[in-house]
Amino acid sequence: MKKNFVESIDISDYNYHLSDDRIAKYPLAERDQSKLLCYRNGNIQSKNFYELPEQLPSGCLVIFNNTRVIHARILFKKPTGATIEVFCLSPYEPKEYAVSFAQTKATVWTCMVGNAKRWKQEGLTLEIPVDGEVLILVAKKTAVHNQEYEVEFSWNNPDYTFSDILERAGNLPIPPYLNRPTEESDEQTYQTVYSQVEGSVAAPTAGLHFTNDVMESIKEKNIILSEVTLHVGAGTFRPVKEDKIGDHEMHTELISVQRDTIEKMLRNENELVAIGTTSLRTIESLYYLGVKILRRGIAPFDNLIVEQWEPYDSENNIFTPKESLAGILEYMEEKKLSVLVASTKIIIAPGYEFKFVDGLLTNFHQPQSTLLLLVSAFVGKDWMRIYDFAMHNNYRFLSYGDSSLLWKKTK
Repeated sequence: MKKNFVESIDISDYNYHLSDDRIAKYPLAERDQSKLLCYRNGNIQSKNFYELPEQLPSGCLVIFNNTRVIHARILFKKPTGATIEVFCLSPYEPKEYAVSFAQTKATVWTCMVGNAKRWKQEGLTLEIPVDGEVLILVAKKTAVHNQEYEVEFSWNNPDYTFSDILERAGNLPIPPYLNRPTEESDEQTYQTVYSQVEGSVAAPTAGLHFTNDVMESIKEKNIILSEVTLHVGAGTFRPVKEDKIGDHEMHTELISVQRDTIEKMLRNENELVAIGTTSLRTIESLYYLGVKILRRGIAPFDNLIVEQWEPYDSENNIFTPKESLAGILEYMEEKKLSVLVASTKIIIAPGYEFKFVDGLLTNFHQPQSTLLLLVSAFVGKDWMRIYDFAMHNNYRFLSYGDSSLLWKKTK
C-alpha cells in the first residue's frame, strides 16, 4: 500500500514560488556567516551557521559526504567553429572511479553531450598546454543510450592520468540555475573543506557552509564524526517533469562506506545527524543493502544496488536497523572488504520510514524536486511552514544559499 501511496503523490503539491532574486548566485565571503534555520518539534528558530556546534546534542553521531567535485565539463571546438560540450557523468570502462582516474592512455565514460547533433562520428580533439608541452585529448563516441553517450577519451602522453587531464581541460560544473559561467572563485567555494574523494559532478551543498573553525568546534564537543561517499550525479539538477512521482525515474549514484562508519552506526545509541541529503540517502540505503544481504538465500542478488521502490515493499522492512548493519558487517568479513561499494536509486518521499537518521542539515531546495519530497518525508507538512519562514526572513536559496537543521518529525 505504501508504494501505491507514494507513486500517486502529485508533484504539484510540493510547489512554492521561488523568484530568481532569492537564488544565491554566489556564496557569502565567510561560509559560516550564512543563516541557519533550526527546526525541532514544530518550533522554528533563526541562527547563524557558526552556531551549529551548539545545536548538536552531545554524544550524537554526525556523518558527512566526503565526495569532491571534478572538472566534468569539457568544451571541444570543431573546425567548423561549433562547440560541443561533453559532460562526464560516471566511468564506464573501467567502472571504478579511482581506477578510471588513474588511467594513463584511455578511459570510457558515460556522458551527456551538448550540441550533440553537430557531432557526427568523427573524433573531437582538444589541445591542452602543459608545462611547455601540448597534450592532445581525443574524444570518440562509442555508443548512445537514452540521450547518454559512451565516450572514449584518449591522450598522447602517459605521464598524465585522466584525473590530470580533467583538472587541466575540464571546467567545474556549477549548477545551471546560477545562470552564469564558472569563475575562478568557484574552484574553492564549490568544494567542501572536507572533500577528499573525486567523483561528483555537483557539490553536496549542505557541506559548503562548514569552515575549519566550525569543524574544530564540533570536534571539541562530545560528538562522533564519520564519513561516507556518494558521488552526486547530474540527476540532482533534473526536475520532476511527470505529474505523479510514480512516473519519475531516479538516477543511479555510487556510494561507498568504510567498515568503521558502519561499526560506529551499529554502536550508536544517540541521535544520528546527516550532513546533506546525499549523506542521508547513503545512510538510509545501507538498511536495504543489509536486508538484501540477509535475504540472499531467499532472493539472490547479482550486485549491491538499492532500487527506487524497494523501501516501500513490506518484504524489505522485516529486520531491525541494527540487524541490517550487523548483516553488512558479516558480509564484509566474509568477503574481506574494508569498504562497502554499492549503488542506490532510492527515492525518499512522504510515506518513507527512516531507519537511522534523526537530524538533517540541508539547504533550501527547488520547488517540485525530489529533494523537497525528501524534506517533506522528514518533517511532514511543516516543510511549508519552514520554507515560508525562510522566505519571510530573507534566507538565500539553493546551492550557495543558507541552510537548515531539521529534526525528524515524530508521530
